[in-house]
Amino acid sequence: MDLRGTRTQPDQHLRQENTIKIKQLFDKLHPRGRNHKLRAADVLQITEHSLQCHESCAEQELVKNYLQKLLMMNYRARNIQIKETDEQHHTQQKDNDLSEDDEDIFDERCWSGLPNTSMDSVHPMDVQMAVFHLADSFLRQMMITKLSQCQFALPLLIPDPFTQQIQFPLWTFRQINKSWKIKNTDNKIISKVQPVFKAETPMVSFFRIGSVSSSKSQLMNSLINEKHHTFFHRNCPGSSKTRLLMDGVAEITWYCPSGKDTDTFNDCVAFCNLHGDAGDNEKQLKILTEMSSVNVVLLPQLDKNDKNTIKIRELYRDKKPLICLLTEDESAAKQMKENYKIGLKNRNLSDVSVELRRAIKDCFSSSASASMFKLQDVCTHSDIRVDEDDDEYNRRGREAAQHMMSLLENKPLTEIKESLLPCQGKLWHRWCQKNKELHRPQGEELEQEISVKQTEMKHIREQQHESHISEFIKFFIKQMNSNAAFRMFFLKFLGIFMDEFTSADLSSLHHKYDEKWSTVLEQKENNEKSEQLKAEQTELERISEELQAATLGLEHIMREIGQMYESCSTVKKDKKDLQFPFSSLPTLAAEMMISGYPLELMDGDAAHVPVIWITAVLDELIQKLGDQRVFVLSVLGIQSSGKSTMLNAMFGLEFAVSAGRCTRGAFMQLIKVSEEMKKQLKFDYILVVDTEGLRALELNGRSTRHRDNELATFVVGLGDMTLINIFGENPSDMQDILQIVVQAFLRMKKVKLTPSCMFVHQNVSDVTAGEKNMEGRRRLLETLDEMTKLAAQEEDSEAQCFNDVIHFDVRHDVKYFAQLWEGSPPMAPPNPNYCENLQELKETIISQASKSGGMMLNQLKVRIQDLWEALLNEKFVFSFKNSLEISAYRRLETEYSKWSWTLRSAMLEIENKLQNQIENESIHEISEEDLKSELKIKREEVKKSMSEFFDKDTDNVILIQWKESFEIKVKEIQGNIVRKTNTQLNEILQQKDLKRKIDAQKTHHENTLLEKSKELALKHKDKTNDEETLKREFHLFWEVCVKKIKKETPPIKDIDVLRDVKKILSGIYGSVPKDTWEGVRDFLYLANYSDYVQIKKSCGIAGPAKNAIKTVKHKFGLTLSEGDEMQIENLITGISEQTEKMVMSFNVANTGYNISYIYQLTDYVTKRITEYEEGPVEYLFKNEFFLHLVFSLCEKANKRFTDQHRMFREANDPVCYLEEKREEYYGIFQKFCQGATSAAIFGEIICQKLKEPIQQSAYKQTARDLADEMRSNCPSLNGNRSNLEKHILKRLAEQEKFYDFVKYIKNPRNHFKSFIRKEVDAYIRNCFSISVQPKMKQNIELLQKKIMTAAHGSTEHVQENGDVDMWLEFFTQKLSDVLIFSVKDFSGVKRDDVDDFKLLEDVIIKDLLSLMSDINREFSTDLFNIKLALSNRPDEILIDHFCQCCWVQCPFCAAICTNTIENHDGDHSVPFHRINGINAWFYDGTRNLSIDICTSSVASNEYFFTNDGDDSDEEVAWREYRTAGPSYANWNITPDLSELPYWKWFVCRFQKKLEKHYRKTFKGSGRIPNAWRHITKQEAIESLDTNF
Repeated sequence: MDLRGTRTQPDQHLRQENTIKIKQLFDKLHPRGRNHKLRAADVLQITEHSLQCHESCAEQELVKNYLQKLLMMNYRARNIQIKETDEQHHTQQKDNDLSEDDEDIFDERCWSGLPNTSMDSVHPMDVQMAVFHLADSFLRQMMITKLSQCQFALPLLIPDPFTQQIQFPLWTFRQINKSWKIKNTDNKIISKVQPVFKAETPMVSFFRIGSVSSSKSQLMNSLINEKHHTFFHRNCPGSSKTRLLMDGVAEITWYCPSGKDTDTFNDCVAFCNLHGDAGDNEKQLKILTEMSSVNVVLLPQLDKNDKNTIKIRELYRDKKPLICLLTEDESAAKQMKENYKIGLKNRNLSDVSVELRRAIKDCFSSSASASMFKLQDVCTHSDIRVDEDDDEYNRRGREAAQHMMSLLENKPLTEIKESLLPCQGKLWHRWCQKNKELHRPQGEELEQEISVKQTEMKHIREQQHESHISEFIKFFIKQMNSNAAFRMFFLKFLGIFMDEFTSADLSSLHHKYDEKWSTVLEQKENNEKSEQLKAEQTELERISEELQAATLGLEHIMREIGQMYESCSTVKKDKKDLQFPFSSLPTLAAEMMISGYPLELMDGDAAHVPVIWITAVLDELIQKLGDQRVFVLSVLGIQSSGKSTMLNAMFGLEFAVSAGRCTRGAFMQLIKVSEEMKKQLKFDYILVVDTEGLRALELNGRSTRHRDNELATFVVGLGDMTLINIFGENPSDMQDILQIVVQAFLRMKKVKLTPSCMFVHQNVSDVTAGEKNMEGRRRLLETLDEMTKLAAQEEDSEAQCFNDVIHFDVRHDVKYFAQLWEGSPPMAPPNPNYCENLQELKETIISQASKSGGMMLNQLKVRIQDLWEALLNEKFVFSFKNSLEISAYRRLETEYSKWSWTLRSAMLEIENKLQNQIENESIHEISEEDLKSELKIKREEVKKSMSEFFDKDTDNVILIQWKESFEIKVKEIQGNIVRKTNTQLNEILQQKDLKRKIDAQKTHHENTLLEKSKELALKHKDKTNDEETLKREFHLFWEVCVKKIKKETPPIKDIDVLRDVKKILSGIYGSVPKDTWEGVRDFLYLANYSDYVQIKKSCGIAGPAKNAIKTVKHKFGLTLSEGDEMQIENLITGISEQTEKMVMSFNVANTGYNISYIYQLTDYVTKRITEYEEGPVEYLFKNEFFLHLVFSLCEKANKRFTDQHRMFREANDPVCYLEEKREEYYGIFQKFCQGATSAAIFGEIICQKLKEPIQQSAYKQTARDLADEMRSNCPSLNGNRSNLEKHILKRLAEQEKFYDFVKYIKNPRNHFKSFIRKEVDAYIRNCFSISVQPKMKQNIELLQKKIMTAAHGSTEHVQENGDVDMWLEFFTQKLSDVLIFSVKDFSGVKRDDVDDFKLLEDVIIKDLLSLMSDINREFSTDLFNIKLALSNRPDEILIDHFCQCCWVQCPFCAAICTNTIENHDGDHSVPFHRINGINAWFYDGTRNLSIDICTSSVASNEYFFTNDGDDSDEEVAWREYRTAGPSYANWNITPDLSELPYWKWFVCRFQKKLEKHYRKTFKGSGRIPNAWRHITKQEAIESLDTNF
């Protein structure tokens, strides 16, 4: 048909005017300009505007308002109301301000116009088309999809508003599917679902030629849906004559029948509407008339010569039926051949609709309308642009997706996953089953079973790794590594094509399944138990398996990639034929999440969370976005209750909602929060978790109560808020879901997680009845309370009502929703009330979310791991380990370590200063208040640091629970430090009185020698040039003086502590054989003490049988039970720790060694052993036990006694002390001989006396500086106690000394101390020249400056009126804080004739330089420790810091509680337990050491036996271990598989030595699994870095 002809072109001026108006429209609606596209990603953000309901808005907000409503499927989006401006309101008010006298009802001037709602307002369809033109490709597609859901007509042919180039937006139709039902010849209803771009249907095209009075669009609506404005028409709200963008636009919609007799048409029909005068839009008219089945044209009365008459004649001559609707004709329908004429003038619209409908049906039945319309065929027309071809990325994305789909050709749908996606099939399902069995051990040989399961799981992973990668997956991965823009189109097309590919088969399978399920139900209701029923059930399961196999989507591709990643991670190498490193695979999923795609969190087919994959994806997400804060919103509800639909409409998400694609498992999707809202909400994203329906029957017909509980617990634990979606008002449905939900919340309360909840009651018939709603809320709360009582019984809880479980306000936390559809599908639009309910719910969610901090992505990752690990162990509450809480607490402990170090370090400074002042007799008393005052500044610093940590840390919500207790702990440690320092300083004050005599005697000797050497010098003044004579004379004089001092003061002798010990012990027990002392070395760490005990002569055993037992025990020795051995070990450990404290308290460095100290130690040991033997034990210790114990303890203390006594001797033995001073005195003697002035001599004497104090002060400060530096730089000492333990374990493994391991296991505190000493010693030796020496030099220089400043100040002080004593007093006073140096040191030194103070100052400054040089030169690693008192040494400072913590050991495996606070609140815990056999546990009735690990054992159904020291053993279930006694009750052992490969390596490496040590074997039930033997030392050490 040729429609070419002449037509009058619109006036050029009018066209230009129209173009200007269009530009103004765009500028008005989108001030940022047409080139700045509206992006889907921006529109979907949480913004302030999106949280408000706007019935009217300013013009510049029309676009936002329209999109907000449209995305929520609210068809009222087209009801546009513009807010009246202040200017308009003012004008109207002014018009009304006439006096009553001036008013005249017949005077037109007295009437003011109401605000014009149509003349100047923006036309609703202009807003819609403007948004379309401004939108990017993805927003366009989303927009058209939502218009379709709203049952609105969709733009089919769109002229460019400026160039008039026609575009066909095929891309926007790609996501739209239409479903309808028809009756076949057998009168059976057949369901059809087809994507509209491929659906073949008849099409009816409507045109208008010329100007007509009737509304074409309104007439079309009456044909399709009388109750809904499918096509916008002139009588719709907001319509105006100012329409700018709709002329020439062709819109299309589809009528979809429901299979009922009331259907307007019996099959799906497309209706197309060309807006504007068809005569002005010839291209569109040509395309539509060619593709339509029936053409309908509205005509005014035309002259025969009218140009439009020619067009009508041409349409009439066309073979396709033509229906003419004449606006000026009043006649009813008339037919001529295949064509119809219907008059419209003065006729009822309903009557016209009936005639028109009948005419169209008649036309369909004729052969002339046999042509079928297919949307994608529009592309074949020339002179139009197709959006998919315009965009290169769109085109390439489509081609890539089509190529992928071509790889599926000729493959049965049910076999595709098995052949192309092998990793996620049977292998993955088997792995999941093994993993569940691994976490729920049933056998007696736990670790053997666990090891076998782990080996099997690894083998499955190897099979996954070896499986081929299909070309399908290879191609997908390759495309996903391309350009981001291309990737978006590729993914979208692939999803569309895969849905299209599977829909037909899925629909057929669902139909088969429904029929078969109905048959099974009927037979069950009839109580049939025949073979027929079994056969039907078998067939149902087969169809179920086919359905599962036939479901194919993007999630299955990503699941396959996830399993590829997990297998590669386990095998630790790339998969063959994988073009990219396996480590890059999580990037693909992370990019998809950022782009707005959901990620499968729980595999619905396997009912399993792929934790390794999810963790890797979240890590990658953190890499790309940063560790963002998210608010997790999860949803639970019955299957097909509209959960996904609700989320999609509320947030614009893309969760699967079609009948054949119900959500399986759980998916999570990110929603970005706009920058403006981040400040209000305190989080960056909302993470929505959608789940499969509860109470869904598995496709094979089996119930899933356990799975429902598992899923509910998982998503409730994950969510900051959970929406519980209830559909309808069936009480049975409600009770079932509510009990599951209540049980999940009850579990959260027991593990200290506090999510919130909101109930959404959908499909409520009358949501406006307030009284009914209140009644519904009351019933809901009653049901919740009932369900709480039932759930409390299962969870062993005392909760009586729902509010005991979670904070819940029934008035605000329950939302009632209207029905989703306004009418009956498939032609019903969404209910606007439903959309308004959605908006209200969204506002409420965000409002409540603003009060929550959410969680960081890292925290989310850990929470997922914790929840799933606990669920795998079945007993959720018992098994849940809150890693976030543990991690936060560890960080708090690290901070606590810093705070306590700050206080300790500050107190060391204060103690040093005050000790100097005590020694200098500047102060004579110290109180705790004085020390608190001195510590105030640091205390405030720590307080501020604590406050900032608890307020600003990312885990502050978790940390707040410990804030008060740690504030108390810091106060306690401050109190302890103050008390300890006060005690030490007061002891120094007391010892000062004792030392005064010694110090006075020492000073007397020094000064006597000084005066005598001065007298000697006067005799030899004339021999100043004879150096040898002077030296000989001085040394003769020195020998005489020292001899005299020796005679007057007996020297302090060296000591032999072990000789004293042997002497005392021999005195107690008579002569002790020499071989008694052999083999004592490792007495403190023996595995068995049976040789050291004997049975009591009377231990309550009566009767001949008991006497026989006693005789045997006396003859062959007593075999101790495990409990007895443990009690003896505890006794020895307790005695060892207390005697160590006693040795430290003896203060030998200041008072010297005395044999009475050994007597005190032996008395204490005797007392403890006696008390023990008088207790409920049936044995006594042999004498050898006491002898060996005392000797071992004293041997351990020997070095400390010896070192401290040497320091005392060097400091207080006059001969030793003076011998060190010989050269210094000779120097002074020389000066005397040379006739130096008194001031010069006195200056040299001052410098001589300064040397020792300078050394002491510099050494102390250097020690403190070193301790500080090592806390920062030494890897083993720069963290908390756990970090220190990691380095200890590394060192033990590297050195491989078995008895060092034993010492660490049996007495960890001592081992820690020993390790710290070695670390400090090594650090000092290795860093002496680069760190220690420079620090010493720096401290000496600092002291030098202070001394020079003091000397100068003293000189100025006595300048006008003062003597040498005043100078000396001022000088020593200035240095009293930093040096032990006072006037009394100069008693007996004659200085009356010193009067040249400037010279004195100069001499001191000059000699000070050489003195400092000497001190620096003499400084060495050996001298460092010798010169320092024990408490001032860096190792002791660090020991004091690190060892003030909990040292309680696990009663099973001896792992040390990791809490850094001694006597802490709450349970003891440790992140990784050990193998029990390491602590000598063995299997009952055998000599086989246990290979069980605590965390595995407490998950089992096995038992253990406690032993309290007598012969009675109590059997206790591992799950109830806390009931076994006090030493068990305070331990928190979480059932899981967390263990260190380190201890498995240790057991294998030292198997023989362990067996020998404990006199037992690793055999039978205790045989070591083969897998353990493959762990290398390197792997063992690396596991420490991974897990600590």
